[in-house]
Amino acid sequence: MNTNKTPNPKALLLWMTFVMSLVFAVWQALLNNFVIEKAQFTGAEIGMLQSLREIPGFLAFTAIFVLLLVREQAFALLSLALLCIGVAITGFFPQVLGLYLTTILMSVGFHYFETINQSLTLQWVDKQDTAAFMGKALAWRSAAALVGYGSIWLVMTWLKLDYWHMYLIIGVLGLLMVISMSLYYPQFDTHEVQHKKVILRKRYWLYYLLTFFSGARRQIFMVFAGFMMVEKFGYSVSEITALFLINYVVNLLFAPAIGRFIGRIGERNALTVEYIGLFFVFVSYALVEQPHMAAALYVVDHLLFAMAIAMKTYFQKIADSKDIAATMSVSFTINHIAAVIIPVLLGLLWLSDPALVFYIGAGFAVCSLVLALNVPRHPSPGNETYWAWPTKAIDKVHLDS
Repeated sequence: MNTNKTPNPKALLLWMTFVMSLVFAVWQALLNNFVIEKAQFTGAEIGMLQSLREIPGFLAFTAIFVLLLVREQAFALLSLALLCIGVAITGFFPQVLGLYLTTILMSVGFHYFETINQSLTLQWVDKQDTAAFMGKALAWRSAAALVGYGSIWLVMTWLKLDYWHMYLIIGVLGLLMVISMSLYYPQFDTHEVQHKKVILRKRYWLYYLLTFFSGARRQIFMVFAGFMMVEKFGYSVSEITALFLINYVVNLLFAPAIGRFIGRIGERNALTVEYIGLFFVFVSYALVEQPHMAAALYVVDHLLFAMAIAMKTYFQKIADSKDIAATMSVSFTINHIAAVIIPVLLGLLWLSDPALVFYIGAGFAVCSLVLALNVPRHPSPGNETYWAWPTKAIDKVHLDS
């Protein structure tokens, strides 16, 4: 799998990212059509499913306790295997309850993997290279997604097989790749021994708030933008897959350049560009009546999220290196506080006025923009914010395991 003579941790990060994206992209691309055709979902059921999917993300802080027993690298691979198993069995349960349960199983693996993968990236990659590496990782995600969407065409359009065949094939393939990585790559060391407790620090407050609103906005994109394509504009599986293909081709071409661009202009400017763009995208979602225009907005929306690399590099620059694993666990929980609540509540709102869902997303983008203006031009420990925190809060809270 690795063309280098000596295995290296960056290659492992990229291959793990590839497998995650391959498997999850297929699950996501098929989801809206699968639940509507096989389980007769409405906006209420899809909102509930997506809220359930985010509960493991809300509980991501528990990853730090698992690390008392398992090293980060092994935990990442185990989580990735669980994701693959969850996706593999999804097609066997085309009922509301069955879809809820398989989604939770898949989501546990997905969210634990994403937590540990981000932690390992910030530990294994030098600060000056992180934005460029994350851009490269996004390109790998896109390449994997393209392979996944190509497999959907092969299995479901050309071979005329059913949903359960597709889920099973991609899940098993991903699991075999995880086993191969486990056997091939040695155990890599981290530079600093990580704290094995939940840590909240006052000086990270801006990162926490940016993370919270990022989770809120992302749910509207992931849940309702795609659902709109199927419900309002009648997109088929083939059309949804084609839209996802366009998304990932654009990311494959531009994500590495975006990573380098963030490294040049800095986190403050990159986040400002992202949030201004997202505001106009969400308002346009609320007003759009043409299916092709909606698809164009979806592609722009997806590309803007690549700018979120800046949020992670901002944290890396202000963080104590021993805090990274603990803070990644906490940040995933913060990211999913809104994510657990928003899909089910906005799913009910969707039944009466879908446009209001996207106007709320525009409001979240404005909140994020205000926060982004508080990111200093050259963040570092001791220079975490542009404006000082107005109170003398406790610097940190330890919740010992």
